Amino acid sequence: MIAVRALLIAAAQSTQAGAGHEVASVLMALVAIFVATKLLGEIAQRFRQPSVLGELIAGVVLGGSVLGVVDPTDPVIATLAQLGVVVLLFEIGLETELAALIRVGRTATTVAAAGVVLPFTLGYFAAGALGLGQIPALVCGAALCATSVGISARVLSDLGWLDSNEGRVILGAAVIDDIIGLIILAVVAAIVAGATVSVGSIGRIAGVAVAFVALAVILGGLIAPPIFRVVERIRAAGALGLFGIAFAFLMAWLAQYFGSAMIVGAFAAGLVLFKLPQRHEIERSTTMVGHFLVPIFFASVGAAVDLRAVATPRALMVGAALIACGIVGKVLAGFVPWWFRGNKLLVGVGMIPRGEVGLIFAQMGLAAGAVSAGDYGALMLMVLITTFVTPPGLVWVSRRSALRAGGVRDLPGEGGIDDLVAGTRSSQPRSHG
Repeated sequence: MIAVRALLIAAAQSTQAGAGHEVASVLMALVAIFVATKLLGEIAQRFRQPSVLGELIAGVVLGGSVLGVVDPTDPVIATLAQLGVVVLLFEIGLETELAALIRVGRTATTVAAAGVVLPFTLGYFAAGALGLGQIPALVCGAALCATSVGISARVLSDLGWLDSNEGRVILGAAVIDDIIGLIILAVVAAIVAGATVSVGSIGRIAGVAVAFVALAVILGGLIAPPIFRVVERIRAAGALGLFGIAFAFLMAWLAQYFGSAMIVGAFAAGLVLFKLPQRHEIERSTTMVGHFLVPIFFASVGAAVDLRAVATPRALMVGAALIACGIVGKVLAGFVPWWFRGNKLLVGVGMIPRGEVGLIFAQMGLAAGAVSAGDYGALMLMVLITTFVTPPGLVWVSRRSALRAGGVRDLPGEGGIDDLVAGTRSSQPRSHG
């Protein structure tokens, strides 16, 4: 009995020591993320670029390619990153008027559809021309369809374009892209697995995604006001903000449960709470949470980039072709709605970044054996470049538009602000054409 007891005590101590080591590793990773993202974000602004560009670079430096401090596949870091993008999209939803989004619905839907068809077609045929088989070419084309709404939304917020017609089109198109991306991901995964894809299965996936958003906005709009009137009577400090974030998390979970994306649910939650008189209190609390979680998301996107995988000649050649197809396809998509009188180039550039969404497609293809390590490196290169060129690209187009209009705009490095993280809002243009 004494020996057994000693073994049990030793095992418990070993488990506690292991858990303590894991916690310490996560704490050090978080310290590195917070310090590096803020410092490099500040440097990016000094060079008149959005701070998110510095945060992405910080992730690359901290990731396995350079320092190896941050492992984006670590369950804790990955979970915190997912919570970060949920909070980010909830914050964006809180700043988006549903009626204004509906007014650009036709344009956003057209941009989203063109932003899927054009890059997919270009990427599929370019990959085939470079010698890739049908399945790898299919995965490459599918990866080009994605749009990382979090990155574009953050930059547009920094630049003061989020509440413009162009910003609404980009935001609406990116959310629709996520819904279409879910369908494409499911279809490609089924093809890679050798399953038969039917029109009925595709329709079911699409129907669930669209129905969730519609029902969430309609039912949420009926249920949320009375609930938050009751919550407002709770005297505990921070109750409104905490319940607002809980509502966003609930909507994100429901979206995932019903086969949609968590970020779609979080964005829908923000749309629902936009008209509440308590919105500003909820927004302040969300911004405080964003101070902690949002930098983890952007750093994890950068840390997921493996620079060694993109250093081979084949990966560079295929990657360069996919980058060209990805950028050209998305930019052209911004010009497809000919009736839209806004800045079409800004819309197209805002749809370029693939970010974590493109990485999901690439990782799915690699895990299923559909793409080789070299082709995976090419996809990573495409994700890296399209993600990193978007912030400076949006800044350039924004300045170009401001100069043509003869106006003056606060930009990063010129007295501009980091709205989402700082929790303040700049005066935003309402229309540009």
